[in-house]
Amino acid sequence: MRSRSKRHAELMKEKIRAMQHFFDLKESGLLDQKTVNVMKEARCGVPDVENFSFYPGRNKWKSNTITYRIARYTPDLSREEVENSLRLALKIWSDAAPLKFVQVNHGKADITFSFLSKAHGDFFPFDGPGGVLAHAFEPGEGTGGDVHFDDDETWTAGRGRSGYNLFTVAAHELGHSLGLSHSRDSTALMYPKYKFINAATYTLPRDDTLGIQALYGKKTKQQKTLEIPNKCDPNFSLDAVTILGKEIIFFKNSYMWMRTTWKTYWNRLREGPQSVFLPSITSPVDAAYDIPSKRVLYVFTGPKYWVVQKLESKSNYGSIYEFGFPETVKQIDAAVHVSEWGKTYFFTGYYYFSYDEKRSVMDPGFPRKIHTDWPSIVGKVDAAFELSGRIHLFCRSKSFIFSHQKRRLLHIMNTNAWLGC
Repeated sequence: MRSRSKRHAELMKEKIRAMQHFFDLKESGLLDQKTVNVMKEARCGVPDVENFSFYPGRNKWKSNTITYRIARYTPDLSREEVENSLRLALKIWSDAAPLKFVQVNHGKADITFSFLSKAHGDFFPFDGPGGVLAHAFEPGEGTGGDVHFDDDETWTAGRGRSGYNLFTVAAHELGHSLGLSHSRDSTALMYPKYKFINAATYTLPRDDTLGIQALYGKKTKQQKTLEIPNKCDPNFSLDAVTILGKEIIFFKNSYMWMRTTWKTYWNRLREGPQSVFLPSITSPVDAAYDIPSKRVLYVFTGPKYWVVQKLESKSNYGSIYEFGFPETVKQIDAAVHVSEWGKTYFFTGYYYFSYDEKRSVMDPGFPRKIHTDWPSIVGKVDAAFELSGRIHLFCRSKSFIFSHQKRRLLHIMNTNAWLGC
């Protein structure tokens, strides 16, 4: 009996030493204060003392198309916020390796997400608020690949003063679901301690990229044949419009047309794939606006914005939430800057915001309903730009021209008339 207790104590010391080694602590095998403090920090619940890099020959999914299902939601967030956070977390991994994630609503899925508390049937009970935030299982049958979040925590979709960001935790746990273990690199996503990351600006660190590619291979840049939109289709609509220098730029499905504002050359069109003119921006453009005095262009894709100073050159990016948008706004539909007033109008859904460029703040009293202030506009605005004191709003196949001083509708024309149709 005594020898069994001795063996248990030695095994416990071995485990503690392994954890201390992992976190660069003194390897005493004893639960000193520093070790206890590390154990109390918000972290992943997958054991820290297994293999700490990716597992060579470790289980992985046999197919690179992986299904997932959300079995139980949290009351802390709306269903849309949960789904969007998980979708962004999955995208982190599919951007680095040739993986495709498909959501299913019923039946069996490879990865099942659930918000659970205390003992929940998998022999790894949660510990209440703080401490272990979530755990996940390696690829396999049954619970293999599943991710459990502790529902006794407070979950957020942004960076709240209290609570934990769901995207941050989910992105880490999905590494386990795909076959990765913890990394000793403190800058890696797979490092076990919780550290907030911004979904809009985050890219997978090198350590994690090497790990996931060791399991599933590198993502090859397949040269897809870009389908050129038919600009003269009667139902043609635009994704975004803006001006850079002396050119009006029109965006549609990762394709661009440019026409000069000089009347002498009005009918001359340049066109081509977006990848040629904006090499840094790989997603289709949602909205864009220019500030002539700064000679700069802002381009929006999902929760990101890009700062473009010159076509065919690299661009810098940031998060749309830097402008002061609430977390409920996930993308911008259209944007237009009015230099005379120093204001930029952002259209999203059925509302619009007014942004003061000089003070870098949203104007009070916004958002307001679009149809209240922009007569004849029903529904969403697809694109917008300002030219010669006129604001042009594009809604599906129609372009509405307003006097920005009187906010009065002056004229309606076909959207594709701008492209010579």
